[in-house]
Amino acid sequence: MLFFAGMLFHAAANAAVPEAKRVMILHSFGNDFRPWGQYARTIRSELTRQSQWMLDIQDHSLVTARWSDEDPEAPFVEYLSALYAKHRPDIIICIGAPAANFVQRHRSRLFPAVPILMTAVEERRIRLESLTENDTVVAVKHDFVGSFNTILRLLPETKNIVVINGVSPNEKYWLGEMQREAGPLRDRVRFLWFQDTPYETILKEAASLPPDSAIFWHLMNVDAAGVVYEGDTGLKQLYAVANAPIFSYDDGFFGQEIVGGPMHSVSEGSRNTAAVAVRILGGEKAGDIKTPPSGYQTPKFDWRQLQRWRIAESQLPPGSQVYFREPSAWETYRWQVATVSSVVLLQAMLIAGLLYERRRRRLAEVEARRRMAELAHVNRYSMAGELTTSIAHELNQPLGSILVNAESAQLLLSAPSPNMAELKEIISDIRRDDQRAGEVIRRLRSLLKRAPFELRQIDLNRVVDESLDLVSGLAHARAVTVESALNAEPLPVQGDRIQLQQVLLNLILNATDAMAALDKSQRKVTVRTARDSDTAQIEVVDNGSGVVAGSDEIFEPFYTTKPDGMGMGLSIARTIVEAHEGEISAEKRAGRGTVFRIRLPLAPSALAAS
Repeated sequence: MLFFAGMLFHAAANAAVPEAKRVMILHSFGNDFRPWGQYARTIRSELTRQSQWMLDIQDHSLVTARWSDEDPEAPFVEYLSALYAKHRPDIIICIGAPAANFVQRHRSRLFPAVPILMTAVEERRIRLESLTENDTVVAVKHDFVGSFNTILRLLPETKNIVVINGVSPNEKYWLGEMQREAGPLRDRVRFLWFQDTPYETILKEAASLPPDSAIFWHLMNVDAAGVVYEGDTGLKQLYAVANAPIFSYDDGFFGQEIVGGPMHSVSEGSRNTAAVAVRILGGEKAGDIKTPPSGYQTPKFDWRQLQRWRIAESQLPPGSQVYFREPSAWETYRWQVATVSSVVLLQAMLIAGLLYERRRRRLAEVEARRRMAELAHVNRYSMAGELTTSIAHELNQPLGSILVNAESAQLLLSAPSPNMAELKEIISDIRRDDQRAGEVIRRLRSLLKRAPFELRQIDLNRVVDESLDLVSGLAHARAVTVESALNAEPLPVQGDRIQLQQVLLNLILNATDAMAALDKSQRKVTVRTARDSDTAQIEVVDNGSGVVAGSDEIFEPFYTTKPDGMGMGLSIARTIVEAHEGEISAEKRAGRGTVFRIRLPLAPSALAAS
């Protein structure tokens, strides 16, 4: 019982599976002759896509279409009748005019009741009066004049159009049609037809065509020598040797060798053919399906051929489509270029921001330096007030000597016989004292002069000497002993002499103030200079009470231990030293007193000499 149930289930399942639709495709020359080979492959693909049934597709080629002899057709008809005697096709699709003419000649013997669909055939090649109710046509309509005019539009200087065409019956028919349609253009351009010329000879001629020539490729299935050119062999051979651009009428030839133009569309024709075939397989009467002939589609061109023959895209017909365009660097590397551009843009923005901040900082530094210079100038005026006694003492000595020497010279001159040698010595003394007074005034003017910060190579020992000269009078008045211990060799540094003097004066004046409460014998300030590797060092040592706060705190603005002090002196001193790329520090001595230490980089000349 199980066995019989399985058999019944298997039979029911087989009955439920619809029988495949049988499709016979009849090729005009063979299944690999252009452009019909392209139509056949595309029709197959479209049938598979559009059909709701399983399809059994069989291909047959009408080899007899290559020659004008129709005698071999009878055995081919008998072969097809025998082959499909038990399993007749559900539809016959004829591709090309020779196949369509063949089935029309033998319609009564080739399954009269089987629907026939003729496609990829020009309407002039169909015998409309012989169509039956089981026949339908998906035809095309050639426009050779339009093709020739396209050549003249793109290449206005064209004087010769070479037409490539074979000698099979179908090709001979179209030779006459093309010659007829080209008649009105003969006054404008010369046509070369190469009738009854072997293809090898045509290739030689195509290699040496005169300038301003173009080639129109129609067909080359069989040449005058009887050679059959299957596939794209003939077109490739022509492309390899031709010295003129090649045009055609069907995009089945488009893709490598052809410039392009308005052409029949393989995809469009195949899609329409498959749609009609599916309707017939679905039960519609073939004779009831009327499909108007399709003309040339939107012009399409090969960008590579346009570049090769220097045809400007501005000369193409409106609405033309350009294929195989080599992508630009932007199209090829769009994301890479966008990424790199973004990074570069961000970097540029970052750099611009940094430059802006740097400029702001530089301006702030310049402004701060200007304010510092103004403040330092004010500070120097303040110190000048404290140095008044010293300056007066320094001026009184030479001025007093000048007065005494002048009075002595006056007495000598009143004598009957003046001693000229003694007068010369007195005048020399007056001159020396005058220079001494002038030097005091010069130093005071330099100290008080408002001048921009200017780096020059100066000797640090000399700066110390001049500073000590300025405070010598003040030190004497305050009963402070000022000693110096200078380095034996000069200490050249890059600095502003006036500002460094200001720092030293400030430190020395602070030292004298710090020792005001000490016994006179203990009031002592020592200024030392020395070289430490690649730096010059100044030390100002006093015997005062020593620093109370941390060494950094005393350099902060407005910090002071003086009742009437402003707390700006040491702050300005640190700013000046740092502007010279140096350091200033303070530390309490082991016994009593404070050591202020200044370190400045030596000038390059001193480093080179060492």
